[in-house]
Amino acid sequence: MTSIYPQFVVAKFGGTSVADFDAMNRSAGIVLADDHVRLVVLSASAGVTNLLVELSEGLESRDRMDKIDTLRTIQYNIISRLKAPLVISKEIDQLLENIARLAETALTMPSTSLSDELVSHGELMSSLLFAEVLREREAQAEWFDARKVIRTNNLYGCAEPNINLVEDQAEAHLRPRIEQAIVITQGFIGSDDAGHTTTLGRGGSDYTASLLGEALQAARVDIWTDVAGIYTTDPRIVAQARRIDHISFSEASDMAAFGAKVLHPATLLPAMRKNIPVFVGSSKNTAAGGTLVRRETENPPLYRAIAIRRKQTLLRLHDLHTQPAYRFFAEMFAILAEHRVDVDLVTTSESCIALAVRFFLALHEFRETTAADNSTWVQSPNVG
Repeated sequence: MTSIYPQFVVAKFGGTSVADFDAMNRSAGIVLADDHVRLVVLSASAGVTNLLVELSEGLESRDRMDKIDTLRTIQYNIISRLKAPLVISKEIDQLLENIARLAETALTMPSTSLSDELVSHGELMSSLLFAEVLREREAQAEWFDARKVIRTNNLYGCAEPNINLVEDQAEAHLRPRIEQAIVITQGFIGSDDAGHTTTLGRGGSDYTASLLGEALQAARVDIWTDVAGIYTTDPRIVAQARRIDHISFSEASDMAAFGAKVLHPATLLPAMRKNIPVFVGSSKNTAAGGTLVRRETENPPLYRAIAIRRKQTLLRLHDLHTQPAYRFFAEMFAILAEHRVDVDLVTTSESCIALAVRFFLALHEFRETTAADNSTWVQSPNVG
């Protein structure tokens, strides 16, 4: 059967774009203004994920109830503006009860899998509410559980998707639905082979949108956030920052990897694989335009932008042997790979490697491992 939407668009809305009823209504207007938008990926409402993360860490009864009351207030401030709130309020109440139960369990039996299950409720609630906002505007909208499609390993907190399985599941479960309705689903969350909820890491909703765009071969992925595109540097820090109207995948990917917060670092990888343009714009001001990320741009400048990455640790590793430099480098990077430590910057000499890494959570283990290899290391003060 030939698709009636061969050139459809995936639209992703961030937390500020679904923060309250007015924000959701604006975002719904963006969806309805473009007939090509058939799949919508949502973050949790602004502030919700932080509250859920705190609950997953195990809070005493009073603090726990305060956080849950705040979550309930955020949801009901939206529900109270709906024309027919009764049905959706029952679904939200059920999710809030799940949150309370999981948060209580986290106090006595914390685990990474429980944390992912708990934190996933932010996207589940926002997507249910957004689907209802669209229906009240007489749109044919269908809520869909992303965990049926985003299949991952069980590395809870930062799960890695199985690209082939995601594609198969998207074709089976999503393709038929986008022919019939605007499908509303969740970013950030997935499920492993055992059916347990997983998360892709903070900012993973962008990644979800790009993965689904790749799986379904979308014409474009739109990322709607609180800034009108990608800038030459952070406009909240430098008032003279200018928007970049067109930028290449490689440039935008490097900016994201080195601290630019507009896009999740992994967002562009699926889009690059299928050459799917990515648009970044502001849901608060669509008339302001945005940035189009694509494979190539005309006349790229000598330098594109300045990015800031904070909370960096500098490590200097010295070899005490007379072994060849390549062997020393291989051993050090094997240790980093074993502990899943991402390296942001590397400089080398004949017997020394200097590494800039994000707060080195496995520093003690790394120190013990390198000591066993008769290498020495020096940790410099945190940078930024």
